[in-house]
Parts: sequence; C-alpha cells; structure tokens
Amino acid sequence: MAGFQCPYCSMIMPISVDTMRERKTSFDSDDGFVWLHGVRQIESASCIKISFYKCPNCDQYTIKATGTGDKIDDVDFPIRPISSAKQFPQYIPEAIRKDYEEACAIVTLSPKASATLSRRCLQGMIRDFWGIKEKNLYDEISALKNQIPADLWSSIDALRQLGNIGAHMEKDTNVIVDIDPDEADSLIKLIELLIKEWYINREERKKLFSSIITTNQTKQTERKKN
Repeated sequence: MAGFQCPYCSMIMPISVDTMRERKTSFDSDDGFVWLHGVRQIESASCIKISFYKCPNCDQYTIKATGTGDKIDDVDFPIRPISSAKQFPQYIPEAIRKDYEEACAIVTLSPKASATLSRRCLQGMIRDFWGIKEKNLYDEISALKNQIPADLWSSIDALRQLGNIGAHMEKDTNVIVDIDPDEADSLIKLIELLIKEWYINREERKKLFSSIITTNQTKQTERKKN
C-alpha cells in the first residue's frame, strides 16, 4: 500500500510507523497465536487483525478489522468510521448525504439494498441540482439526457436499472439476480463523482469567481485613490 486516504479530511498519507500500526488478537491469546508450553505455534483460527491509521493532517483515527484466522477469514469491515463514506460539505443537502452514507454502510452486508440507496441518492440529486421533477426516475433521467455528456448519461441510467434490481422483485420469484459488493461499490463511486462534479465544483467555481471579482474591486478602488 503506497498511501492511505483519510476518510475525514481526504488527505492521502504515506504509510509508515507514524501513520499506521497493526495489532493481532484472538480467542486463544492476546497476540493472535496459539501457544504451547510457552512456545508460539501457529496463528489462531480466530485471529483478527486491527489496523490503526492516524492522519497527520486532521489527527483523526481510522480503524479497520480483518480476519486472518482460517475460521474468520470472512471478517473485513471498518470500525471507525463505520463505513467508507466520505465526509462531504454541509452545503450538500442532508437527505442526499444520508442516503449516500447508508449506501456505503451496507455495501458489504446487502449490496442490493446499497444499490437501491444509490438509486435514491441519484434521484435526489437530479431533483435538487437540476430542478427536474417527474413522476419517476426514468422520466427524470430522460429529461436530463441532452444536458450532460452521453457516457455520463448512460452510466446514470445504468445505475437506475441496477438500483431497480434491489428495489423490485422479479416477476418470476424463482429468478434471483444478485449484485455483488464490488458492483454496488462502483455505484457508490459514481455517486461520489456526481457529488464532486455537480455540487463541489459548483461551489469551488463560486468561491473562485467571487475571489477574483473582490480582488478586482479592491484594486480598482486603490487605483481611484491614486
């Protein structure tokens, strides 16, 4: 791992003893190994690794748990923060941030439910950012088609359809279509991209334009005084 991105401030930190440390523990021992007559033998079947990351920028701790013992190798989840959700600015509507955070929190536990929340998050953004409000998401995405790049529109429509898998039962109840965690995570990454390209970029443009205009006004005032 070349670096780790802090989920609290988004800084990418180098991995070193100053920023990352690991501890192992298990049912059998404090160090995660099985001991016999004072001699360390093999890694315990219940061994779990706790990874600690300390951000040098914001001083926050990120903690993850990973099962390394062969009986608990299915364990792989965040402890702090409870999901991989990025901490987005307050100017992004709370309902959108909450849907996004919930989608991140259950992406491994229930990928289909996570995809449904990503779909809901997408609909909230289209309604809020673009002011498009139709009877359903299909019509809202159709209304958006000529306003964004074609490849982005296709991805957004694909997110809608994948979200439908989690939201609606198939007509034939014997047909089960699953979404795996990696697929659900891809939808979350699309939501993150849209939040950045729509909301964050708009806010940064506003700040930049305001700064330039204010600077110009100040300089023009100084000119008039001379």
